[in-house]
Amino acid sequence: MAYFCCLLAPIYFVMKRIVPTIIVLISISLVGIIYLQYSRFQNMLIVKEEQMFERVVMSIKQVSDEISFSSSRMPILRRPRKSQLSLQNNLLPSELIQAAMVSDRFTQFEIREKLQTALDAHKVPKTLFEFAVTNNLNLINYEMQSPNFLAFLEDSINNRIFNYPIEPPADSWTEGITPYENIVLIVPHYEKLIWKQSYWDLVGSVVFTLFIMFAFFVTVRTMINQRNLNAIKTDFINNMTHEFKTPLATISLAVDALNNEKVIANPEKMQYFRGIIKDENKRMNKHVETILEAAAFEKQELTLNQIATSGHTILQTVVNNYELVLKEKNANIQLLLQAPKDTIWADENHFTNLINNLMDNAIKYAKAEPDITISTSNTGRYFVIKMEDKGIGMSRETVKRVFEKFYRAHTGNLHNVKGFGLGMSYVKSIVSAHKGKIKVESVLGKGSTFTVEIPLASNA
Repeated sequence: MAYFCCLLAPIYFVMKRIVPTIIVLISISLVGIIYLQYSRFQNMLIVKEEQMFERVVMSIKQVSDEISFSSSRMPILRRPRKSQLSLQNNLLPSELIQAAMVSDRFTQFEIREKLQTALDAHKVPKTLFEFAVTNNLNLINYEMQSPNFLAFLEDSINNRIFNYPIEPPADSWTEGITPYENIVLIVPHYEKLIWKQSYWDLVGSVVFTLFIMFAFFVTVRTMINQRNLNAIKTDFINNMTHEFKTPLATISLAVDALNNEKVIANPEKMQYFRGIIKDENKRMNKHVETILEAAAFEKQELTLNQIATSGHTILQTVVNNYELVLKEKNANIQLLLQAPKDTIWADENHFTNLINNLMDNAIKYAKAEPDITISTSNTGRYFVIKMEDKGIGMSRETVKRVFEKFYRAHTGNLHNVKGFGLGMSYVKSIVSAHKGKIKVESVLGKGSTFTVEIPLASNA
């Protein structure tokens, strides 16, 4: 046994040193990944904004080209009013022929349709937009404007304004004749539109980062649990070594005594030492059975032989079996069997062991003189057993882990409590196997209360 302890000790020491280092390295990596994801998303927003700007400009250019091409093919004649002082009309050809303005050739609806078609063609996300047509001579003199144009124009913080000229085609007859006009397009909530385009990229980045954080959490938790498990197993091996070493040493001394001539000549001494050997052998067998039962429960190989039995009878039997121990410790015990119904569907052997473990736990962690109260009641279809002691109690950490396999509460130098840390794990397993519930309440220095709920038999 000592050999196994020597093997486990270096492993525990290495785990204790490596785990914090790995946690720090993984934390740094996680922060780095989150920063890279943030930088990537920021750069992506910039690229999306540039792409959006280019698409909107290309859309307006397309409409501008269509209007320019149309104006180059549709001249109109304009005859200015004659002056009353003029005696004759000396007009130049450029004064007689003038290209039509946009508002002369297109309605507001037609311009909107052209803009919408162009925006769709360049894959600009659907959005409400406002527009106007003006000229270079007077940019505030709008030939044409959509209903909400001026209202949108005032909010230059949230809305993006695009101004694109309507230039006549090169070498067209309108070159030099038509004043350059402009299309003014307002895209409302421009930044939100870009964010909307980046929505799934953002979701993907967040989900990916959350997966990494979850994997980090699981990894760290597994490593910490593994380290704690190694510590618990080391403690278990130490306890097991001690528990088996003591009876083996006692048996060895008893065997040596049986070989003594004086003992051989005295039948009473012979019987005494044989009794010691028998008791210590039973003690070791009990330890072995406890370990085997724990292993069987872990593999879910244990089969219960459940029958309708009296819960009060089992409680009374257990208390009677502890009568000598309680008297020796000058203990005060109250047995309050108040449940109207106590017939439960249970395995008598394992259920008795369950109560024995709770009783043994109450005595082990008692103060100088144990003070234990056992009461019963009914709640719905359950038989409720409440075992309350006024012992040393447990910390919050111990309450959380009291049912873990191999876990034992640290009692310092005040109480030399022996055991493998399997008792409460066994209790929890038995209660679960009976489809019952168990909970513990404890205050450090004031005691603990274990409450067990077992389903009543159907005919109870």
